[in-house]
Amino acid sequence: MLRDARVLDADWVPGDIVHRNAEKNRLRNALQPVLDDRTPRDVLIEGPSGAGKTCLARFTADKLAERALDVQTQYVDCWTHSNRFRVLLELLDGVGPTHDIHRNTPQDAMLSRLAAVDAPYVVILDEADQLADKDLLRELWSIPRLTFIVIANREKDVLNPLDERVRSRLRSATRISFDRYRHDELVAILRERAEAALAPDAIDETHLDHLADAAADNARDAITFLRQAAQEAEWDGADEITSDHVRTAIPAARDNLRQRSLDKLTEDQRLVYDVLLESGPSMPKELYDRYARRADEPKTKRTVRTYLRKLEQYGLVECEGAGPSRRCVARRSRR
Repeated sequence: MLRDARVLDADWVPGDIVHRNAEKNRLRNALQPVLDDRTPRDVLIEGPSGAGKTCLARFTADKLAERALDVQTQYVDCWTHSNRFRVLLELLDGVGPTHDIHRNTPQDAMLSRLAAVDAPYVVILDEADQLADKDLLRELWSIPRLTFIVIANREKDVLNPLDERVRSRLRSATRISFDRYRHDELVAILRERAEAALAPDAIDETHLDHLADAAADNARDAITFLRQAAQEAEWDGADEITSDHVRTAIPAARDNLRQRSLDKLTEDQRLVYDVLLESGPSMPKELYDRYARRADEPKTKRTVRTYLRKLEQYGLVECEGAGPSRRCVARRSRR
């Protein structure tokens, strides 16, 4: 039944991006000057999880690299690589060998090597609000050949912790705001993935509609549901995806998605989640007090509120109400 399993990976970048024409044109226009040896514009992309931000950024960077021999690009997941050393290592890895770089390599030397890059270098900083050292952005922004595509769920979560010089540069960046996919758009995305990944007629439209509905307008979740449904059918030795496969796939995939998100949490984010999991429904002040008693070096209340929003955006926490009286509860993973 499977023809190309890679297509069912949520991180797979398709040959074209559909349903995002306005955003695609805006991003392309911001970067286009680099093809004429002019300075491209930095870009700040914001929007909810699963809205296609990362996919479009990677697609555009790939197309840019195809059209220009001297343009280099690199993608950095700042949640997975949140500390200063890891970000610098990822950036250097995009422009040359890094076998001589070790944990004790002076980071000023790493910055100097980046500054010596003599070709345009377009860098995608995904989940940029997760950077542990916000001063690193200021240092990177001083390197003239670097252009940044900064991605976050909310613009203010990136801008607020920065000093005024970096905020000013980001304020002048091209802004691209993503809305959630409509249901019909999500069904079309799943249909295209299924046609590329599976044998003809391996899944019918009703099942695609069910998967899209369950994903609540989140493309990453929907694609993961489709992948799990295909896996369930493969395990059964079936030639097509049935209703039973879909029903089994959705909760299993949700659990996998939650676990993956849990695995990416920083130490303090995980502590916030664990405290909420143990204490049950809590208001932000109650949660912070419990967290602060357990943390060796507690973060500020504002930072913990940001963590809570992040956990909510990735389906690890559910909150009801607004302001200080809202109540939040941790969603459990079955693993």
